[in-house]
Amino acid sequence: MTHAAGREALVEGEFVFTAEDFRHIANILHAHAGIALNEGKAALVYSRLAKRLRALGLRSFRDYCALIEGVDGVDERQAMTAALTTNVTRFFREPHHFDHLRDVVMPGLAARARSGGRVRLWSAACSNGQEPYSMAMTVLSVLPEAAELDVRILATDIDPNMVAEGAAGIYSEEALAAAPALLRHRWFDKAPAHGPDRFSANDTLRRLVSFRELNLIGDWPMKGRFDVVFCRNVVIYFDDATQERVWSRFVPVMSPDATLYIGHSERVSGPAAARLSTSGLTTYRLAA
Repeated sequence: MTHAAGREALVEGEFVFTAEDFRHIANILHAHAGIALNEGKAALVYSRLAKRLRALGLRSFRDYCALIEGVDGVDERQAMTAALTTNVTRFFREPHHFDHLRDVVMPGLAARARSGGRVRLWSAACSNGQEPYSMAMTVLSVLPEAAELDVRILATDIDPNMVAEGAAGIYSEEALAAAPALLRHRWFDKAPAHGPDRFSANDTLRRLVSFRELNLIGDWPMKGRFDVVFCRNVVIYFDDATQERVWSRFVPVMSPDATLYIGHSERVSGPAAARLSTSGLTTYRLAA
């Protein structure tokens, strides 16, 4: 099917969606969030953004492109990014990382915290909070008094909806089934006000974790350094140059001997690879 000015439909549907529209959206998403889209994702982009067009009362993707590139398009660029990112997460995902954190990293950090030292951990793509709460439960399994000491976990994500869910700390029984039973029962309470199978992170767990909105290719306002960084299964959505840039940005915000955990299909690349040595499966240590 062809349309005015030779614009050919890339996906057939309710709205005209051309290769030009796709390229426009892909370029804006890359500039805003670092995410690289190829044309094989056209059907996914159409299905997710068609909902946005309906919600906004727009008649075409051309109108949508005009909106997101305009000065008034800031909020919609954020909504577009949220619509096009996949929030796959679960408690204790890739459990070997949490075993390593508990057995290898935390004993030294616990000793430092007990002697009055500062300990900071960062979940750099926290989704709806299951990763940072898994980190917190792991910390508490070694250092039960962590919330009373100078120990804190920063949890950040580009999607404000996910940040809000994490801050709420309410999860279904099914979601929590992936967490070890002992930790789940100790750190989560039944929350019948939110539903019969809902559980809430308790006050101790909440005190350890602070949720903030943050774009990994935007400004990083944090001033202190981190002893542990989880950045898992997010840079796979970036092109090679953006991946290298993000890895390199972690190095100066990590303490000497800090640990970086990455996703199972990811590898540290670029200049950061010279500073980060393998310390386990998809686990790296910053040279002191």
